[in-house]
Amino acid sequence: MKWIVKTALAAASVLAVAQVEARTAGVSTKPRADRIDIAYVEPKSAPNQPVYKLLKEHRVLEKVRDLLRPLRLPHRLLLQTRDCDGISNAWSNEESVTVCYEYVNDIWRNVPEHTTPSGVAPIDAMIGPLLDVFLHEAGHATFGSLQIPLFGREEDAADQFSTYMMLRFDKEEARRLILGSAYQYKGDLASPTLTVKQQDFADEHGTPAQRFFNLLCTAYGSDPKLFADVVKEGFLPEDRAVGCEREYLQLSHAFGTLIGPHIDRKLARKLHKRWLPAVTTKPKAWRSTD
Repeated sequence: MKWIVKTALAAASVLAVAQVEARTAGVSTKPRADRIDIAYVEPKSAPNQPVYKLLKEHRVLEKVRDLLRPLRLPHRLLLQTRDCDGISNAWSNEESVTVCYEYVNDIWRNVPEHTTPSGVAPIDAMIGPLLDVFLHEAGHATFGSLQIPLFGREEDAADQFSTYMMLRFDKEEARRLILGSAYQYKGDLASPTLTVKQQDFADEHGTPAQRFFNLLCTAYGSDPKLFADVVKEGFLPEDRAVGCEREYLQLSHAFGTLIGPHIDRKLARKLHKRWLPAVTTKPKAWRSTD
């Protein structure tokens, strides 16, 4: 009996210490909404100064934070932009999402000078991929923090998380975000025949072409009327399109089942689903000086 009492007392002591440490660190294991922090880390690299200033001016992190505020998380999540020593990258863990200024500059370089024949405006080709990278990495962080079970590759699931979130906007803005995001993969679609290194298929990410078609399929499946032209114009093959509604319903069911219980519905209803600038806005101010 004595050893049972001693064991219980020892366990209680360990728990008490852990609780004090958690309070001291400002950490709570009870999931709560509105636990997103942001940080624009001032760059040391001169070429990254313009994009740093413009991200702050346009309150990009504040807008992404507002989208993610309804998530009930067990701890705080930091969204940050920063210098990455010349490397274009983005990554995440359970505590933070990081997007490099170099990555944002690469998005800018891919923006068309004028609205494309398919109707993608320059501003949408900028904002679509920018929001996508934050939501994609936030998906990774959410899966880890909430221990969401995944049946398949996590990179594909993060893509689906991002796409599903963009489709929650009002129809007009959802369409602009989806088509703008799809534009980032255009480089691999210039020709109907591609030469791809075998090693590329070993990457944890899908190929750009696969991600392009998956994105359009999810969007088309969510609203065949709103995205009818992606099939009519041949961007999404009809053979794939016939199953896209089923694919979207599968995603919607998974999101509702696995992520839905961790969303503050009252807070989510307050979200502004229209915050894109006018489609005629020219993103010239984004250009880097490097």
